[in-house]
Amino acid sequence: MKVEHWSDIASQFLKIGATAYGGPAIMGIMQAELQEKRQWVSKERFVEGLSLVNMLPGATAAQLSIFLGYARGGWWGGLLGGLCFVLPGFFVLLVLTMGYAALGVTPILRGALYGLGPVVVGIYLIAVYRLGKAAMSTRSQALIAIAAAVAALASPLGVAGILLLAGGVGIWLFHSRKLGVPVLVSLAACLAVVHIVARSTSVPGVVAAPGDPPAASLLQVGAFLLKVGALTFGGGLTMIAFIQEQVVGQFHWLTPQEFIDGLALGQFTPGPILMVAAYVGYKVAGVAGAVVGGAAAFLPSFVMMLAILPAFDRVRKLVWTRAALRGVAPAVIGVLAVSLVRLAPYALPDVVAIATLMATVLVLTVWRVATIKVMLLGALFGIARSRLFSLPGAKAVLSTVTRA
Repeated sequence: MKVEHWSDIASQFLKIGATAYGGPAIMGIMQAELQEKRQWVSKERFVEGLSLVNMLPGATAAQLSIFLGYARGGWWGGLLGGLCFVLPGFFVLLVLTMGYAALGVTPILRGALYGLGPVVVGIYLIAVYRLGKAAMSTRSQALIAIAAAVAALASPLGVAGILLLAGGVGIWLFHSRKLGVPVLVSLAACLAVVHIVARSTSVPGVVAAPGDPPAASLLQVGAFLLKVGALTFGGGLTMIAFIQEQVVGQFHWLTPQEFIDGLALGQFTPGPILMVAAYVGYKVAGVAGAVVGGAAAFLPSFVMMLAILPAFDRVRKLVWTRAALRGVAPAVIGVLAVSLVRLAPYALPDVVAIATLMATVLVLTVWRVATIKVMLLGALFGIARSRLFSLPGAKAVLSTVTRA
C-alpha cells in the first residue's frame, strides 16, 4: 500500500492546496512540483491522468490530486491526496468569508491577486509546453491537438465530447481502422443525441420571488451542490457559471452582488475555484452550510476517482486503450491551450503583468526555481505595486506607463 509515501503525499498536497492559485493553472503547478521535480509519475502517465479527469464531471484539479496521490500511495494515498489538497482552501475561504462580512476585501488582497495572475499563467504555459512535447510525438498527434483546440473554440461539443472523439480517432489511427470507424460513428451519434436532448429539455428549479428571503435547509443546499459536482462537465469555471445561474437567478439564495463578492473571495483563496460552493453554503446556512456545501460539491469527484482508478490501472494496459489514449493525450493539450488563451486576458490586464509573465517563464525555464517561491514573489510584487499605486501622484504615472 506504499504507506511510507503517505507523509510525502500529505505534505506536498497541503502545500499546494494552501499556496496554489489560478484554477486550471494549479494543474501546471502539480506537473512542475510532482511530475517534473519529484518524478511521482512519468510525463506520459501525467497526461493520462489529465485525460481521465477532463472526461469526467467534477472538479478537475481535485480529481488530478486524487490521481497523483493514488499513483504515489495507492487507494488510501488517493484519498489522502485529495483531502489534503481541498481542505486548506476550505479553511482559508471560510476565514476570508467571515472576515469579509466584517471588513470587506482589502487592497492588499487585491494587490496579491494582481501579482499572482501572470505568475500562474506562466506556470501553466510551461506545463502545457512540457506535456505537449510528451503527448505529440507524431504529426498525426499534432493534428489531433490542433483539431481539439479548434473544436473547443468553435463547437458546442464540450471538453468531454472532444476527448471521447479523440479517443475514437486514436483507436482508428493507432490500433485498427476496422474497429475505429464504428467506434467513431457510435460516439458521434451518442454525442448528437445528448446535445439534442440537452437543448430540448430543461431541469425545473425552485423559483422564488425576488423579494423572498434566501431560506433553504442544509439538505437543499447539499442536494443542489451534490448535483453540481456529479453532473457538471468542464471543470470549476463551468461549475461556477451553473451555480451562479441557479443560486442567483433560480433559487434567489444570493443577490448578484453577494455572488460577485463570493467569486472575488474564491479568487483570493488558494486551491480549487469550486470552493466557492462553501461560500454559498455559508451565506445560506452559516458555518454548517459551508461544511455541507463544500463536502457536497467535492464528494462526487472523490467517489468517481477512487472507484475508477483501480480499474483504470488495469484497462490502460490493453492495446486498444493505449491507442485511444494516444489520441486523447494530444487533444488534452489542445484543450488546455484554449483554456490558457481564455485565462490570459483576466490575468494580464496591462504591460506590467505581461512583463511579470515573461519574467516568470524566464526564471522557471533557465533557473528552474520552485514554483511556490515564484508565486510568493509574484504576490509580494503585486502588494508592493498596489502600495506604490496608492501614493499621491503615483497613479497617474503608473497609468501612463501601463498605456505605453
